[in-house]
Amino acid sequence: MTELLVRLEEEPTVRAQLRKLAVRIKMERYGKGVFLRGLIEFSSICRQDCMYCGLRASNKQADRYRLRPEEILACCAEGYELGYRTFVLQSGEDYWFTAARLAKLIREIKSRFTDVAVTLSIGERDDETYALLYEAGADRFLLRHETASPRLYAKLHPTMTIESRRSRLLALQRIGFQIGAGCMVGLPGQTNSDLADDLVYLHSLSPDMIGIGPFLPHSNTPLRDASQGSMEKALDMVSLSRLVVPDALIPASTAMGTIHPQGREKALQAGANVVMPNLSPLAVRPKYAIYENKICLGDESAQCRHCLELRIRGAGFEVDMGRGDSLRVQRQLLSQ
Repeated sequence: MTELLVRLEEEPTVRAQLRKLAVRIKMERYGKGVFLRGLIEFSSICRQDCMYCGLRASNKQADRYRLRPEEILACCAEGYELGYRTFVLQSGEDYWFTAARLAKLIREIKSRFTDVAVTLSIGERDDETYALLYEAGADRFLLRHETASPRLYAKLHPTMTIESRRSRLLALQRIGFQIGAGCMVGLPGQTNSDLADDLVYLHSLSPDMIGIGPFLPHSNTPLRDASQGSMEKALDMVSLSRLVVPDALIPASTAMGTIHPQGREKALQAGANVVMPNLSPLAVRPKYAIYENKICLGDESAQCRHCLELRIRGAGFEVDMGRGDSLRVQRQLLSQ
């Protein structure tokens, strides 16, 4: 796999063939549909101190916010009216949102909007919390592994361990969640061998979702002077992820759109099949600054959906507003 990553850099024809193969595999499994998920970034408060992240606890310049449960529900209501049937609730590791508070919120969402899926992206919690959230009705959980390299992980996450990260993903999988993992591409010190290890790890974990994005430096972090990741390299990893986990749901990330004006379209043409428009209140969007210069901060939710529909169709695909469960879950439902 390391040798292939090198070849992709050196031989544009091989890269083009890989992109076509990844799209073909995606089309065989999911067709032309691209699933839209409504993203709600509900808290920028985080207890962790990851070296690359603008939300890190040590960043005293960060403008922190926390949405109230009723504000989150209002975002869901707006999204539901626009046709979204999956809500992705994302935050830093904010422990004000206890297991009980989150469970109550999830139950309320599922009560008001009975045909939606709820995805959580809230970081590491204990098994009991994860089980309670699953029982409350949460369907999916995104927890990117960030890097499969123990060396890089330790360097980038002074308050965390790679063993804990992997154990949390396995716990989520065991409890019954559709899980999402994934990595950053272009981290300082990252090698092709490290990226190959990411692909081996993804293959062994076989997650339902895989998030791939380029590293983007933030000016208020220790990695402020590092070079940003390569879009082409990130696209290579999207395509290779499609090959090693063919059934995965793979987002065309906002970071891709930040690094290149057509970044999300390029990701769709590299094997991705999910886009996550932002449903967060306009006033707080700039404050959720994992990296800087993020796109779509000023678009109303309805405008954002319309814009993305045009982009998706322009890239040769179709919008799918369904729940978009993983193929594994769809097969389980059919076998019951």
